[in-house]
Amino acid sequence: MTQGLNVGRLVSVTVNLAPLAAARRGFGTLLVAGDSNVIDGSERFRTYVDLESVAGDFGTSAPEYEAASLYFGQSPRPQQLMIGRWIRTATAALLKGGILTTAEQALANWTAITSGSFKVTIDGTEKTVTGLNFSAVTNLNGVASAINAELTGGTVAWDGSRFTVTSATTGTASSVGYASAAATGTDISGLLKLTASTALAPVPGYAAETPVEAAAIFANQSGMWYGLSFAASTMPTDDQLIAVGEFIEGASITRIFGVTETDTRVLDAAYTDDLATRFKALNYKRTCVQYSPNKFAICSLMGRAFSVNFAANRSTITLMYKQEPGVVAELLSETQAQTLKFKRCNVFVRYQNDTAIIQYGVMSGQAYFDEIHGLDWFADALQNAEYNLLYQSKTKIPQTDAGQNQLVTVAANVCQEAINNGLVAPGQWNADGFGQLERGDFLTEGFYIYTPPMASQDQSIREQRIAPPIQIALKLAGAIHEIDCIVDVNR
Repeated sequence: MTQGLNVGRLVSVTVNLAPLAAARRGFGTLLVAGDSNVIDGSERFRTYVDLESVAGDFGTSAPEYEAASLYFGQSPRPQQLMIGRWIRTATAALLKGGILTTAEQALANWTAITSGSFKVTIDGTEKTVTGLNFSAVTNLNGVASAINAELTGGTVAWDGSRFTVTSATTGTASSVGYASAAATGTDISGLLKLTASTALAPVPGYAAETPVEAAAIFANQSGMWYGLSFAASTMPTDDQLIAVGEFIEGASITRIFGVTETDTRVLDAAYTDDLATRFKALNYKRTCVQYSPNKFAICSLMGRAFSVNFAANRSTITLMYKQEPGVVAELLSETQAQTLKFKRCNVFVRYQNDTAIIQYGVMSGQAYFDEIHGLDWFADALQNAEYNLLYQSKTKIPQTDAGQNQLVTVAANVCQEAINNGLVAPGQWNADGFGQLERGDFLTEGFYIYTPPMASQDQSIREQRIAPPIQIALKLAGAIHEIDCIVDVNR
């Protein structure tokens, strides 16, 4: 039966849902690179939001846990930590079976088997295991032990939730395939959940890698992390740490590398082979060094820095005068403190008034930590804001002065964010000028934006649909670290 004419003939309504804006990077996540075998080479890293989860995976004595405790022990507490696997020594191939349900773990499923069998390929050779008698086992560890008594070239283990098969060899030649039914006996490959339809993808063996190779893999596989530090049973050598610093300095995605110098010779001005001096000589502005006998102390410093919420009002900080919970403050002489300052080496130090503070808050190069951190945030915020203007516009941004003004407006909004969080503030411009800005001018807002008129753009550039350059002058708010008071007294 007809219901009349469609109203759309007279009034047409179309709803256009704009695409979601591209997300900004996070600048509050540290990646701790460790060598514990909890995380395999295929998984590579895990993300944590609390210390309890780290303890659940690594226990409370692993280097990764020690670093995480310092990181999460900060106040205010950073929200996220990543732990990555540095394959310091060659690893064996691994096959992780599917997780067994409570019903599947029942011993009755196993004790009824007196002639179990399965086959699995290890290092390219098919291994057939037969004659498995589980009638006397009292737990699933006993099942694994019974299998190991008959299996060659690898081992089976029960980890409390699943069975795993590990090759006896290490390196790139090491491999483990899926399990399947053998020609004779009662097939248990399904009970083990090691088949192609129940197990996880096989993990190959990996060759040993250097710290910088690990850093490059982390960088290629995830853009989530901003800071990097190592926490391993055997820490990288000084030369290896220098190589990582070089990689972080030159990588296209901006990041920060944190290093703890434990060698007390850094306190001597005459000694010049310490990490702080070497990084300073290289002028690496993306490496931050702290002296402490606690080899993971830098994780506490970075945890305090990474607690900053750039979207909040007056939220940016200087690391000077901050605390390091869990790190013992150093008792230094004035000469030692001055030596560390000269070497651009941070330290958590005691003062005579019964306080302890992070001192200096500097990078190895000529910059403060908060400057690099804040400007990395600003660059990402500006890049994403301009991208989203183009990406979310349902029509084109015209190549006219009006179109260019839209780009300038977006840039100004990001500058206002920087004022709101305290990165930028009004002040005198003491550098070369551009546009209408001259050296000595006072930036009343803390920033100045200039772009040339569209009519001045070269035709060959215009034909490539490239906007005229947008130049931004930012006046950093800085931070007061030292005070000089002069008191005149008159009787």
